[in-house]
Amino acid sequence: MRLFSSLYSRTMQWSRHPHAPRYLAGLSFAESSFFPIPPDVMLAPMTLANPARAWYFAALTTAASVLGGLLGYAIGLFFFDLVEPHLHDLGYWDRYLLSKAWFDEWGFWAIFLAGFSPIPYKIFTITAGVISMPLLPFTLASLIGRGARFFLVAALMAWGGERMETALHKYIDRIGWALVVVFLVALVLLKG
Repeated sequence: MRLFSSLYSRTMQWSRHPHAPRYLAGLSFAESSFFPIPPDVMLAPMTLANPARAWYFAALTTAASVLGGLLGYAIGLFFFDLVEPHLHDLGYWDRYLLSKAWFDEWGFWAIFLAGFSPIPYKIFTITAGVISMPLLPFTLASLIGRGARFFLVAALMAWGGERMETALHKYIDRIGWALVVVFLVALVLLKG
């Protein structure tokens, strides 16, 4: 079944859209404070589609993400009472408690790690606001962590260029179904 290859082709078409950079910036901003989908899903195909603009896309993603992180910080600082029930409902409460413990132990490095890794960055931005982390270290850690991640993604995609796009198109269905199987196995093992 060729489900993933058609989705991949559509994503590559969208990534070449004239307004794609605006959508990338909006997604990057939203993901840092409340939205669950990471900007890498747009950054990677946009960079593959136009490797000459890789650094521009990485810088745009980083800047929008850090600004979104500041919104997350403000949410934690001023509106945590409104957000707390949603953290419980969406299953983020344990991650919130973990991020709070990380802040107690590592502060700046907790934001840096969350910015670079696939850990939900939004939980850390909100937590930083809740504990009133100083704004300058928060912003610097966000800028360095998010920048390192997005410039790495852009560099890898630009380096791969057309060869990677062709290879991905050729194997995307196998990769997609393999990831579905891995996800289902992990889900069964975690619940079992």
